[in-house]
Amino acid sequence: MEKKEESPKNTVKKALKQHALMDAAFELFTNQGFGNTSISEIAEKAKVAKGTFYLYFKDKYDLRSRITAHKAEQILKRAWEESGITEDMSFEDKLLSLISRSMDILAEDRLLASFLVKNFGYSALSKSGLLEEAIAMSGGAYRDPEIMLYLILELTGSASYSAIVSNEPVNIEELKPHLLLAISAILIQYRK
Repeated sequence: MEKKEESPKNTVKKALKQHALMDAAFELFTNQGFGNTSISEIAEKAKVAKGTFYLYFKDKYDLRSRITAHKAEQILKRAWEESGITEDMSFEDKLLSLISRSMDILAEDRLLASFLVKNFGYSALSKSGLLEEAIAMSGGAYRDPEIMLYLILELTGSASYSAIVSNEPVNIEELKPHLLLAISAILIQYRK
């Protein structure tokens, strides 16, 4: 039996519902916390039936993961456009510029940072497909590039979180040179 193709109108409706759920959840997660937000509240805020939620997401954790990947991808794309990266730059310079600008973008929005930076890292980037791009861009010049990038991303996320959200141990501007230096050291250690 041949599967009936969906009309463009239905495809758009589905995308709008999914985005409404993601937007509602993001607002609720950032205002009341992930643990204090129910699926019913998300559906109500998105103006969809609770059952509709399960057409797009397995559970609240799946939704948070997809929001994180989406927001991380948006930030990284913006950072790429704004960081002055050129084709002739080395992978290390590109990565350091990208991380530096990403930290600046996150520092502009503490609410976004408080949600995202805790969850910003390896899993978010691997779901967005950007991790594979970064590994390919490294051109085989590093041992275990996936592990190297995992360490860099987790270090960046955890170190940035406290500096951006609560200025601990210092604000992000004071922390950034130290973090970039640590990332440079990781890159050097993993060079082939």
